[in-house]
Amino acid sequence: MQGVLRANGRGFAFIAPDSGGKDFFVPHKALNGAYHGDRVNFYHVRGTEDEAAVVSVVERNPSPLVGTLIFDRRSAKVYPDDARRPEAFVPRDLLYGAKDGDKDVCELISFAKGRAPQGKIVEILGEEGDLAAEELSIIRSFGLFEEFSGECIKEAQKAAANLPVPLNRRDLRDKIIFTVDGEDTRDMDDAVSLELAGDKHVLGVHIADVSHYVKRGSRLDGEAYERGTSVYFPDRVLPMLPQELCNGICSLNEGEDRYTLTCEMTFDKDGVRTEYEIYESIIKSRRKMTYGQVDEICNGNPEACLKYADIAPSVGIMKELCLILESRRKAAGCVDIDVNEAHIYLDGDGNIVIPTAKRAISQRIIEQFMIAANEAVAEFMQKNGLPCLYRVHESPSSEKAAEFFAFLRDLGVNVRADTSNLKPRDYKNILDETADKPYFNIVNKVMLRSMQKARYCGQNLKHFGLASACYCHFTSPIRRYPDLFVHRSLKCALHGGGDKARGMYGGLLEGAGRDCSDRERVADDAERSVDDLYKLAYMYDKLGEEFDGVVSGVTAHALYCELDNAVEGMIPIEDLPPDGYEFVEGKFILKGKKHKFRIGDKLRVQIAACDLGRMKIIMKVCL
Repeated sequence: MQGVLRANGRGFAFIAPDSGGKDFFVPHKALNGAYHGDRVNFYHVRGTEDEAAVVSVVERNPSPLVGTLIFDRRSAKVYPDDARRPEAFVPRDLLYGAKDGDKDVCELISFAKGRAPQGKIVEILGEEGDLAAEELSIIRSFGLFEEFSGECIKEAQKAAANLPVPLNRRDLRDKIIFTVDGEDTRDMDDAVSLELAGDKHVLGVHIADVSHYVKRGSRLDGEAYERGTSVYFPDRVLPMLPQELCNGICSLNEGEDRYTLTCEMTFDKDGVRTEYEIYESIIKSRRKMTYGQVDEICNGNPEACLKYADIAPSVGIMKELCLILESRRKAAGCVDIDVNEAHIYLDGDGNIVIPTAKRAISQRIIEQFMIAANEAVAEFMQKNGLPCLYRVHESPSSEKAAEFFAFLRDLGVNVRADTSNLKPRDYKNILDETADKPYFNIVNKVMLRSMQKARYCGQNLKHFGLASACYCHFTSPIRRYPDLFVHRSLKCALHGGGDKARGMYGGLLEGAGRDCSDRERVADDAERSVDDLYKLAYMYDKLGEEFDGVVSGVTAHALYCELDNAVEGMIPIEDLPPDGYEFVEGKFILKGKKHKFRIGDKLRVQIAACDLGRMKIIMKVCL
């Protein structure tokens, strides 16, 4: 059989066969010179349930090695940041200026049985321990790069030179349309409008028409597909498209004519969508609003209402519609998970800031409006049999659900459900039941882990978390390729009918769904890793300080404690008050004779150390 080998830092590995089915376990002795990420031929060892042995390497892992260069008297070696990757020997004539202690990118160039692979230095990232070098190391380890090809840049510049004109488009430039984003937003691809028609709300969601500028088969399109998504870090963004597009002609800048695709929806007084229309348009955004500014208007701040008098009435009825839509979604069983995620950014002086933030009404307004547009477009695509990358979120597996409900029972949460046939309402009821408990945020996190990961698929398999029967991503084509795919298929149908769209895009669905889901996972993992690095750097200045937190995880060897700003640290069991602890498996409890620690317990902790090697913040309990 054939598959990709996934190593473990402890020496063994697993292989997921291309043909599907269960993974195979590969002991160290049976690796036969294969390393993490290699594509291999292997066989199932006779007489075992799931053990395999590697026969040969079909293709080496193309990803470069990222790590620290260490010299000794005879040689130089790159020690990888990823413990699953091998150490690499680098001859002196292939160092290309790299120094002892540098963080480097190393390309593996030869392999010899029984010896470390040989490599050459292809990029010097900086000194080990330097924040910028460590961040760039993470970015490179995920195969991410900042630069676009020269051909791609030229295409973007040429496309951006074509200024919008209202030809063959509905002209909405006289309407009250504006954008609402975070203060540190890097791209503006959605704008909103809202009018009253009697007792009905007419909502317009206007999305940048990126497909007008990024043509299928172009170099721009090819590089956008390879990236799959923009990747966001505290100090930078690795965009899916060049700046000429994502911050230029495709960005819905205030006071500038822009091409858009509009989804116009009418809702009755109960929040039921009674009709919708999707069409090409041209808009001119009245205002570039931030969430904070919209919150001020929603809260009735007189100065804000006066300053933004042209849009304040629209904001008022937007808040009204948002609350109606939220109420309707809750009644339908929408699982509104509220995980306390750190929003990390750099202030004007370059200092790391990690505030404690909650989702405000302005964010909820935009969230509800984007969900409504995504549902309407998905419904249109399905109704007309058009090729669509649906955003699907399947219900939790019965095994994961049973583990989650056992966890809840140990917390004292009395909820019942058929774990073999879960409904979104079952999870919503849990959130309602635990909303005022100190462990609410932990329940949110454990619930999230019990759920399957949302993905892109050519079939409509529904969206469990949103309790939505039909859902796709339409609202962010600047930063997500699936949205761009949906735009293309939709516009193709608007101009030439369903048969044309099916002929052009129907055969691409399976591959695009898989590839876009894979790129999303890479981006999520990279963002999470860089966030952890910034949390570490942020807490380094707070060594010795005390904070209030909640136990967020329990293992046989440590407690994990989350602070109010979503920074999580580890408390090794040897640093707990001496008490002969026993780990109660399945109940997430460390129990001694005098002390007991469990998920959801409040703790006072001290920041003891920041371990860059393990990427861990070490804490001590203050008793």
